[in-house]
Parts: sequence; C-alpha cells; structure tokens
Amino acid sequence: MGHTGAMDLLRADPLAQLRQRTSVKWRAYPDDVLPLFVAEMDYPLAEPVKRAMIRVIENSDVGYIGEVAALAEPFAAFADERWGWMIEPSNIRTTTDVSVAAVEALRQAISPGDGVIIMPPVYPPFFEYVTEAGGTVVEVPLLESGPADAVDAASSAQFWSIDLGGVEAALEAGARAILLCNPHNPLGLLHSSADLEALAALAFGFDAVVVSDEIHGPLAYEAADFTPFLSASEAARAVGITVTSASKGWNLAGAKCAMQIAQSDRTLAMLDALPDEVHMRTSQLGLHGSAAAFAEAVPWLDQAIAAIEASGQLLSELLASQLPGVVFRRPQASYLAWLDFRALGWGEDPSLVALESAKVALMSGPEFGSQGAGFARLNLACSPEVLTEAVGRLARVAREREARGAAPARSASAAVSQ
Repeated sequence: MGHTGAMDLLRADPLAQLRQRTSVKWRAYPDDVLPLFVAEMDYPLAEPVKRAMIRVIENSDVGYIGEVAALAEPFAAFADERWGWMIEPSNIRTTTDVSVAAVEALRQAISPGDGVIIMPPVYPPFFEYVTEAGGTVVEVPLLESGPADAVDAASSAQFWSIDLGGVEAALEAGARAILLCNPHNPLGLLHSSADLEALAALAFGFDAVVVSDEIHGPLAYEAADFTPFLSASEAARAVGITVTSASKGWNLAGAKCAMQIAQSDRTLAMLDALPDEVHMRTSQLGLHGSAAAFAEAVPWLDQAIAAIEASGQLLSELLASQLPGVVFRRPQASYLAWLDFRALGWGEDPSLVALESAKVALMSGPEFGSQGAGFARLNLACSPEVLTEAVGRLARVAREREARGAAPARSASAAVSQ
C-alpha cells in the first residue's frame, strides 16, 4: 500500500522562511535562484526530534558522547518493525556521519591500493570515500535493462540493476571490497533481494567486504520493498557492514550522528578495531535527535514520504505537459529525481544551463560519473509551488533555446556539488 492516499502530507516551510536558513542549500546561491540541488528537505523538523534536541540543550548535555543504547535500541526496534531486520543493539556503533562511517569501515576492509567496487551513476562522494580510505576506485556501472531513449519505463526498478557479472570480474581481478548504495542515489533504486543475495554470495566467495550505505532506506516508499543488505542472507551478514543514519529520513544532516552495523565476528572485529575517536565524534544533539526520530517520529516520516510521492507525481505531470523531452523514471525511495536532458541538447552538464539561464540550481549529472553526462538531479522535497515554478523556468529556457537554435552547452562542473 502506498503513502499517498488519505494520509496528511507535510507542507514545506514558506520560501521566505526557508531563505532564513543558513545551510548550504540556502546560502550557496543568490535569492533569485531556486535551490533544488543538495539533499536537504524543505519540511519543518519533526516535533519529537525538535523536543529531544531542545531537552539536550536545556540539560546543558552537550558534552562528549557516552553510551549509545539510547539510539541503538530504538533503531533496532525500527528496523525490525519496518523491514523485519533483526539486530542486536550491541552490534551498533556510532560516529559523526555516514561519510566517516563508510571511510572508516573501508579502511578496515582493505589494504592501501586495493580495489573498491562502486556502481555509477552514484553519489559523487563515493569516488572520494574510496581514495580517502586508501583504495583504488573500480567502476562497475549499473546495467540499463532498457534502451537508453526509452520513455515508458515506469520506475527505476524496471530500468537499472546491479551488473553481477561485472562485479564478479572485478573481484576476480583483485578488488577487495564493494561500496554499495542501497537505496541507490541518484536513481531512487531499491536493489532486489535476489540481487543483494547474489552480491553477498560473490563477496563471500572472494573473501571481500561489502560496505552498504543505507542512509536513504527509511525513505523507501514501500517499506516491504527495501531489503537491508545484512538481512539478505547469511553470506551478507558474514561480509557486510551497514552504514546509515536518520539524517536523510528526518532531515538531520547537520546533526552529525550515524551508525555502523555489523552482524558477524569478523565484521564486528573490524568496527572494534577503529580508533575510539571515530566513535567520540558523534554529536550528543544528533544521537538524541536521531533516537527520537526512530522511536517517536515515524508518523512524520510517513507524511514526508507521502509528500515526496506527491511531488514525484506532480513532476511527471509537469514534465509531460511542459518539458516532454526530459525523461524521468519514478524512484522507489528518497526525494531525488534523476532527469535525462539529452534530448534537449543542453550538453554534458545540463545543470549549467538550468542555473545560468533558468536560475534553477540542480545537481550536476557528470559528478555522478561519466554515465551522468546529459543528466541532472533534482530535489523533490519542496513545495508544489516551488517545483511548479522550477519546471516552468526550465521549460521557458527550453522554448527560447529551441527558437534560436542554441548550441549545446559546453562541458563543465557545477559550482556546488553536495
């Protein structure tokens, strides 16, 4: 059952109020630009999260992190209820954010110079995580199961999948780890349980480690369709480390709290080998805010998902009526739309045209790998009015460029790439 029926939708804060925020989304560009690039929501913070953070401040409880059961226990309960994933709270560690969680897990999984498989188009920092951890990036792009110009694929799941043959070849060639994005950013793709089970079997057979970034997992539109990697099989539990957070589901990126989860003696030993400082970087505000999110703010999460799904439907309708050349395959999770501008001839990086000519800030497609040429990522977690205005601006530019026979934009990187 979907979330868009009779459920109340969250409403984004008014634009004037949003522009008072000091996060990068609202400070990177002038006020005449609609910022739809970075993964931050425009919705107000969930009340239970807000109360928990205020309580920390009122208690002057902003010292160094102590025990983590306050977060580990509600997350384990959430994972069991939401996904049927059983975790012992004692198997959960914390750190500052998912980027640190992933890098530190990779440091334990590889030796300097070892190959780490990533699957572009993928969240741009994945390339940097690997090199920061001392590894070498090995690209195994996702498979496209339909023709590149197909416009009738209803969702990401009908178009992209893991290239298991390519992963096997990379492991045979010596790769020692896999950095998995599940759900997959920027596509909103939920990897199938069969693919995850097969991936785990390959990793187990080659004695490789899988670090699974599941930060967008709480935002799966149908919770039953999301398979946490460690729940996929015994092999997955043997080889996997999950890194996750409340930061995307409840819009807490700046609160600086993430989790590392392992369910085998080998992978738990990797986490326990980390320097104490990795754990000590966890924020007290983030830990208690995240605990409240998983324990008390699930209704807010469901309302957010309903609003995001409604935004996706609106975007489909707006593109069909105003920008029919832009291809959008509906995501299964998160609030990110991967838009194919190639038919418009806006060049390798259409976000440049969007920013310069339409005053709409999108995330640069090429930042996600060479497979992102001609694409841009758009943030759906905004008001219907902002989304409508953004598509209207893009459509106006498309009409103007077509009228004057404009040449495709030159390749370049976007100014901001969060």
